[in-house]
Amino acid sequence: MSEPSDLRQAAARKGTFLGTMKAVAWSFFGVRRGADYEKDVSQINPVHLVIAGLLGAAVFVGTLVVLVKWVVGSGVAA
Repeated sequence: MSEPSDLRQAAARKGTFLGTMKAVAWSFFGVRRGADYEKDVSQINPVHLVIAGLLGAAVFVGTLVVLVKWVVGSGVAA
């Protein structure tokens, strides 16, 4: 079990939210180099990661809903 000080140190990392969003976007795409992964693990703030993951999932689901509504509305799926 990790200690609370480890969590505080991880939350104090200096990674930017934009950098975290970029890492989450690459993870949704499924492609990431090993060196970039190691860099992300050492720099990403876990709080930013949770927020970016939730935003990424919401954008993904929203895009799918809009796409399905567009296809059904266009009559292609009839």
